Amino acid sequence: MRNSTCLLQPSLATTVVLPVIYSSLSPAGIFGNILAVWTLSRRAPTKRTQYIYAANLVTANLLVCSTMPFLAVYFSKGYQWTYGSAACSIANHLGTLVMHVSMYVTIIILCLIALSQYATLKKNSDAQYSQAVNENFYRCVLKKFSQPKFAKYLCIVIWFTVLCITATAITYNVLERTMVEFQRCYNIKVEAGDFTTMIAASLATVCFFISFMTVLLSYYCLTRHLSKIQKTSCIGEKHLIYSTVKRNILVIQMILTVCFLPYHIFRPIFYVLLTNNDCPMLNYLVEIKNFLTCLAAAKSSLDPVITLLLDKTFKKRLYGLFTKPTPEHHKRKADVFTEESQNV
Repeated sequence: MRNSTCLLQPSLATTVVLPVIYSSLSPAGIFGNILAVWTLSRRAPTKRTQYIYAANLVTANLLVCSTMPFLAVYFSKGYQWTYGSAACSIANHLGTLVMHVSMYVTIIILCLIALSQYATLKKNSDAQYSQAVNENFYRCVLKKFSQPKFAKYLCIVIWFTVLCITATAITYNVLERTMVEFQRCYNIKVEAGDFTTMIAASLATVCFFISFMTVLLSYYCLTRHLSKIQKTSCIGEKHLIYSTVKRNILVIQMILTVCFLPYHIFRPIFYVLLTNNDCPMLNYLVEIKNFLTCLAAAKSSLDPVITLLLDKTFKKRLYGLFTKPTPEHHKRKADVFTEESQNV
């Protein structure tokens, strides 16, 4: 049984460092993602598959960034609030709902972006394969992920499914949790959750590792695919597109590894160690969990910076927004769209 009588004693790391980090990440992330939305809406073809995935990804990023001020207040003042107060309900329950829904939508869409880019390259490949095997595999599994209509409906299903699972777990815990007048908002039951939270967390962890392994497999298959191309044909200008996509999938893998993997490795350990009755140890576990959650949330603020550094097309679009149009710029814009139509 979990020790529900243990009173959490937040340290300066929780009451000062976490609020400062969230308060810094929030405005930077909101500005960067709004700029990304503006750039995409003005310059990108709205019917492209990659645009649909990118638009959903930016939406999830904005939602995560919008919850950061609430989380900053919760960690700085939550240990002073009584459980059941309006401030506790808004900052914790609503913030937790939006944060986790957006986080797992982000993870799944990153996986879909990797699959979509790999599927597009498989479709346009000039390598000599067994046509029957290649066509069957592509038609049955990969082709759908590069179709805009499928991408649109798939994103709707993902948002709805993640929202229902998360909302059900949080609502059940709120209704079943015993209300005690002196119980603080920042307590072990809120931080650890109840049985339904553990079930939802287990499903979310499985979802993450499936997405993680799918992106890893996509990168491996693409690397193997490029190796075969190099053996059967000369590397020309067209194959630079393959290298770009390979780099993009690698970046997605690195994001999942750096931002999300530590949290999902630690969470099963967290629930196992909660059976311990050592209060100081439980305090450390909760603080580690909260910092790893912050690391995962930081991805939403850093995403526009990563895109700016790696995506040459995004750089050209962004540059075009702040420069006066000239004949050379119009030609450059036409070249960008020509390049995009060839790439995806």
